[in-house]
Amino acid sequence: MPSTLRPPTAELKFPSLLTPEALETAAGPVTVRLDDDSLKAVARCHDYLHTCLEKGREIYGSTTGFGPLVVFAGQDEGADQCENVLSHLEVGQGPDLDPPVARATLLTRLWSLARGHSGVAPTAVEALVAMLGTSFAPVMPEYGSVGASGDLAPLAHAIRSLQGRGNAYLGAMRMPAAEALAAAGLRPLELTGRDALGLVNGTSVTAAGAGLALAALHRSVAAGTALTALLAGVLGCRPDFTAPEIFEALGHDDTAYRAADLRERLTGHEPSGTRALQEPYTLRCAPHILGAAQSSLRHARQVVTDDLNGISDNPLFFPERDVVAHGGNFFGQQVAFAADLMSITAAQLANLAERQLDLLIDTRRNGGLNPMLAEDPGRDHGVQGVQLAATSLVVAMRRAATPAAMQSVPTNWHNQDIVPFGIQAAFTALRQARTLRLLHGSLAVALYQAVRVGARRPTAPACTRLLDALEPTVARDRPWAVSVREAADVLDRAC
Repeated sequence: MPSTLRPPTAELKFPSLLTPEALETAAGPVTVRLDDDSLKAVARCHDYLHTCLEKGREIYGSTTGFGPLVVFAGQDEGADQCENVLSHLEVGQGPDLDPPVARATLLTRLWSLARGHSGVAPTAVEALVAMLGTSFAPVMPEYGSVGASGDLAPLAHAIRSLQGRGNAYLGAMRMPAAEALAAAGLRPLELTGRDALGLVNGTSVTAAGAGLALAALHRSVAAGTALTALLAGVLGCRPDFTAPEIFEALGHDDTAYRAADLRERLTGHEPSGTRALQEPYTLRCAPHILGAAQSSLRHARQVVTDDLNGISDNPLFFPERDVVAHGGNFFGQQVAFAADLMSITAAQLANLAERQLDLLIDTRRNGGLNPMLAEDPGRDHGVQGVQLAATSLVVAMRRAATPAAMQSVPTNWHNQDIVPFGIQAAFTALRQARTLRLLHGSLAVALYQAVRVGARRPTAPACTRLLDALEPTVARDRPWAVSVREAADVLDRAC
């Protein structure tokens, strides 16, 4: 198991801005360095919690039961109260979250707790730091949270893993959590006070899922732009649809930016002179679709980044003001809305890629290339199967784009009488982002295949470089499915 114990290769410092891209670094071991002031703030808040309890102040989750059972007293001992909260929340169902998602979740939770307003013990924060420095990942089931009062069930399973109970991953290997902790050199997490509630009572699963989706979708906008340029280059289209005057008149900055990116990628492009004056909308309006996607993702980035760097917990403690504030900073509505917007955006980018693929294989519109881009039509079938699979993927994405953020169902004895379902919105967005990569991979291999069967090589250097980067993915002895996935990887790196 030595490979799972490799030293951290990334470093993050707290306090600093936690970005969607920073979440991706948590896929492997990452060193997190908390400054002295932050560690002191965590300790000060923890001490303040206990001072309040000694004075007999009523504090949700510390002196009370949970949810609608707040009217009843909780367990007398802190460790028993921690067990009290976890035992009734260990109810998650469904597939495990991918280990990188689970690790990004705990990085997000660390960023909230390290702000020093949750009252958890410093040892709880230190345990998350230590875990992130290894390849350990808790087993977290996808379903069980309604996105309010925190992502309770998935996070409860995560904390059980850190206690050495249930299961966990070490690298890609799933095993009993106690074995994974021992192999990673970690000690089982010991909880007291409100540690358990502080660890589960936030929307960190939602924020992490949305953040990872956002990072992937930003790459997909760049990939969609590069593939549009390559399509124009392979077909020999007129570049008029990228003229700056069009977008100055339009007035949408993000759309103008995407058009400028297309113009740059088409520098050196020479039209064939055989195309119609105006291209179908999948080319002519591509800057508008890509620009609208960029605008939507810019809004989502602000929302998700705010959430990643805020505090989602209840209650919150402000020792400097002698305030214990009971509220609703566990309600993930903001990210739920943003994640639904990401899903819709991804679906339209998928529509664009699938329609561009259809344009490329259609002999009436592709300049007379072989049908289905077959080398010997009938004896082989080119990318016919690739398009069929792409059609399946795009319809799956359309169906998945149904918003989750307004699917409220009252629950929890009407304590949670309105809920945002942010976690389902976030994971739908993440699945959409992953599927969109396959649509772009499908278009990429078709573009390479078009040149293989007689389309001209593009004259713009940027397009030629991308075409050459795709060449190793489209070997004749390789299944198309493998080529599509490898082309998606190339796009991630090249765009």
